[in-house]
Amino acid sequence: MAEYNDSLLRNHMQIPWGELADTESHLLAINASLRKKTMIVGRTGLIMLSCGTGAWRVRATMNAISRVLNIYCSADIGLTTISYTCLDAENSYTESLSLKSTGVNTDKLTDMEHFVQMFEDEGALLEVKTIHQQLDEINGKQGNYTPILLGFAAALACCSFVFLLGGGPIEMFCTFFGAGLGNYTRAKMNGKQLTLFAGLATGVAVACLTYLVVSRSLEVLFNINVAHEAGYIGAMLFAIPGFPFITSGLDIEKSDMRSGIERLIHALSIIIIATLVGWLVALVGDLTPDSFLPVNLSPLLIGLLRIPASFCGVFGFSIMFNSPVKMATTAGFIGAIANTLRLELVDLTSLPAPAAAFIGALTAGILASLFHRRRGYPRISLTVPAIVIMVPGLYMYRAMYYLGIGQIATGGQWFILAMMIVLFLPLGLIVARILMDSDWRHAR
Repeated sequence: MAEYNDSLLRNHMQIPWGELADTESHLLAINASLRKKTMIVGRTGLIMLSCGTGAWRVRATMNAISRVLNIYCSADIGLTTISYTCLDAENSYTESLSLKSTGVNTDKLTDMEHFVQMFEDEGALLEVKTIHQQLDEINGKQGNYTPILLGFAAALACCSFVFLLGGGPIEMFCTFFGAGLGNYTRAKMNGKQLTLFAGLATGVAVACLTYLVVSRSLEVLFNINVAHEAGYIGAMLFAIPGFPFITSGLDIEKSDMRSGIERLIHALSIIIIATLVGWLVALVGDLTPDSFLPVNLSPLLIGLLRIPASFCGVFGFSIMFNSPVKMATTAGFIGAIANTLRLELVDLTSLPAPAAAFIGALTAGILASLFHRRRGYPRISLTVPAIVIMVPGLYMYRAMYYLGIGQIATGGQWFILAMMIVLFLPLGLIVARILMDSDWRHAR
């Protein structure tokens, strides 16, 4: 048993997996005791959960590992916790594990899926020690990008987002600096393991204030119309919680109610904090979420420009989720098709925005399934970045802003429209999974 030190006196104690497995470390895992097998199953599920994926995929992983080890597993999975029981013919062993925080890491998720595939083929021949060493290597893998690069990714994503919302070059320019500095600040604070709300609130405040400073500087130095301040909302859109929002809908569809509800509340908490901070900055800086100034481009040119803008937006968000460049490029390609289709349906037909969002998400889900089969990327690593750009962050902020100044009817209209779109996005992915994935379409 390790002696206690300062690191073990934190609220979330680190589990010394290697030490706990040491007594049977040289045994083949299939010949180990039920307790050691249970530890392997739980640790694998916990690493999957830390990547941001939903309960269905975590449970599928734990089940796959259990089958190789000739045991049975029943798991109850939440946003940051797993309670599970493993059984063999004679005994049962129950454990409860938890994460200190939640996040998104698509690169680690890909590595874990490859680990599970390897384990299904070779797991019966691996020693307990070897398994934990491989899991140590995956879990200890550092992020692919520095805070500066994450800032540039947010800048690219959000200024593209602003164009897709109707903004012009001035709004995009100001958003680039605001979102870039805001997400850089958030990444630095996350690197110091500060709490979620502290990093989020500070990052959003820095983003909005930077936008305000840049736009006011342009007004003073170059006599730029102050109406371009409408784009300041775009500077805070890097805070959109795409993964928990989408995975909450997928979990609820698979009847994982605990995980689905916890993820939904987590996503709503992030949105509330971000929009409240943005609203306070707007009051201080006298900013209003008015409509963007006309960009005076033809419908054909706008439609053509939406393709690269959608690609850049999705690519930037995917980088923020720690996707390798090739995976981010694939997600960007999917988003360029799906999001451009969604926007053109709204502009060229009488289709309501929620219905167009459903078609866009359905398209993204089908394309992601095709690329999953071809390149092996996890579907969720492609679909969430591809449709996070469809999440109506502008509508959510406007709802909070107007509710905050007492215009209840206007705020309520924006809120209802935002919720309709948010509900249809995971629904589109669910239909795509039902159509393209035989395992998903069955309740088994």
